[in-house]
Amino acid sequence: MSGADTDKGRPLWAPWRIEYIERARGPQACIFCDRDDGRSDRERLILHRGQHAFVLLNRYPYAPGHLMVAPYAHAGKLDALDAATQGEVMALIVRGARILEATYHCDGLNVGANLGSAAGAGFADHVHFHLVPRWRGDVNFMTSVGEIRVIPSHIERTLDELLPAFAGEAKR
Repeated sequence: MSGADTDKGRPLWAPWRIEYIERARGPQACIFCDRDDGRSDRERLILHRGQHAFVLLNRYPYAPGHLMVAPYAHAGKLDALDAATQGEVMALIVRGARILEATYHCDGLNVGANLGSAAGAGFADHVHFHLVPRWRGDVNFMTSVGEIRVIPSHIERTLDELLPAFAGEAKR
């Protein structure tokens, strides 16, 4: 081992991050807008489609099960959405929370939206909400000291765990 290896520990490789880093460099198509790009809902990580809004997994999650709820309408402000869309978005947030709690037995959830780029929205022109399952003690030294997220489940596994719940759960 080199001196650098002993001084700083072993490297933690996250090769999937390069896709995110490279994508963030140039102009991007809105990930929430439907387009005929030949990809299936599964490839796009879409769990459920409603009449005005849909649910998908975050490709770069903070925790397993990190969902997003977005309207089909490309709008950057909440008040740009009609009442029917606002209602369905809220209903899908409630449904997503119920499914995450039942599937992952999480101790809590973070639910929120970053409205505008100054608030941290990666796609500021398309309103969307995040649902992030949380467990007591889930913020370990990797996150708090190393500024690294450790996701203990592959996103394909998460998709396979949540798809049946969205497909089979009775709409309430």
